[in-house]
Amino acid sequence: MIGILAQRSWWQRHLIVIVLSAAATALVLYSRAEWSAMHRWNRAVGDVSLVLVAMAMAIGPLSRLSRRVARLTPYRRELGIYAILLALVHAVIILFGWVSLDLMRLFGFEFHPQLQQYVMVNHGFALANLIGIVALLYGFVLAITSNDASMRWLGNSVWKFVQQGTYILWWLSVLHTAYFLFVHFLDFHRRTPDPNWAQWPFVVLVGTVVMLQLAASTQTWRKVRGPVQRASNSS
Repeated sequence: MIGILAQRSWWQRHLIVIVLSAAATALVLYSRAEWSAMHRWNRAVGDVSLVLVAMAMAIGPLSRLSRRVARLTPYRRELGIYAILLALVHAVIILFGWVSLDLMRLFGFEFHPQLQQYVMVNHGFALANLIGIVALLYGFVLAITSNDASMRWLGNSVWKFVQQGTYILWWLSVLHTAYFLFVHFLDFHRRTPDPNWAQWPFVVLVGTVVMLQLAASTQTWRKVRGPVQRASNSS
């Protein structure tokens, strides 16, 4: 299966990721049929975006652990591009459906009719959305440079430095998602939509990526440390 996927051309990789994203989004929408339309779509595209980023993050360490998986490395570009496109849809839904284009509400403020001014009512909402915005902007930088033309223009070393920012994007996305899965709806007046089945899958997803990174780092360390240790013992 890996061999078949690895032999695909760039446009076939795009098509595979598009179909995968569409199918995953449809499944998440179906699993939350009792939610309002806005929250269903908001969370569906947001969750699938995170999964695509996780897949891109997992391919790196897996390719170091298995030569067969290394053949899937080109898919990281397409996974990253469509993760950002879904994150953009996620942001648009929030702007139009949740805060109704009121940017003050996006950062945790609500208009107080008696005071005739905005007051901060939700610090966590502000911080989580700020993290999400930073992640989206950073993701755009990664997406628009995920091509051979950018690699030639920036140079190999600079391009690799920019693309290593995927780790920053990953952890910003994790923090943003964790807030809405575990914190935001704890208040007595924010119990809907509830329950959210994605909490444990989220923990497993993040834990899997971390474990793969640790395993790959350990293997790399052993490969580097082995010759050094043998040379030290022989001397």
